[in-house]
Amino acid sequence: MSRKVAQADASTAARIESLDIKLEVLVIPVSDVDRAKAFYQRLGWRLDQTPPGIVQLTPHGSACSVQFGPGLTPAAPGSAVAYLVVSDVEAARADLVAAGIEVGDVFHVTPDGPVDGPDPQRRSYFSRATLRDPDGNTWLIQEITTRLPGRIEGGLTSFGSLSDLADAMRRAAAAHDEHEKRTGERDDNWPDWYAAYMVSEQSGATPPE
Repeated sequence: MSRKVAQADASTAARIESLDIKLEVLVIPVSDVDRAKAFYQRLGWRLDQTPPGIVQLTPHGSACSVQFGPGLTPAAPGSAVAYLVVSDVEAARADLVAAGIEVGDVFHVTPDGPVDGPDPQRRSYFSRATLRDPDGNTWLIQEITTRLPGRIEGGLTSFGSLSDLADAMRRAAAAHDEHEKRTGERDDNWPDWYAAYMVSEQSGATPPE
């Protein structure tokens, strides 16, 4: 391979890696559009304006939506599997159950398989619960508070709802209390510490000490 070709390949790879593409919609297969629409609205998902024949709903705080309707996908109804992310899986499950939605018990994943109850250390990605729509499409509700390194680029931080922001601030406050205990001093610069901690949670970076 010539040097010129190698440089062109490297340039193409760099452009692709920096190409800004966002996941917008997940199409799910359903057998009864009206029944599915009613179910997802019971979850509190927003009904969006769409062309005729397409139903689109968006979970509160989500940048990605779901769509269903005749002819949108050849997949069999009930065959979809996807994840929903929450900051507290037990609280989310309780709210859904209170709204009359059937949700499986909370469990956590281990090398030996799923175990009842949330992860004892409440580690991100480990605690889950299962939700199924009327067709059997499966949603795994996953608790995430701290992202793995590299999952969120740079220092970008966003919160999809007031409740997510409030939960993040509570975790930052608890961590800051431990910080002050370690240093034995009052930290008057706590806003900057909170900000650094909340960004580190989402980006997977090392949190402030």
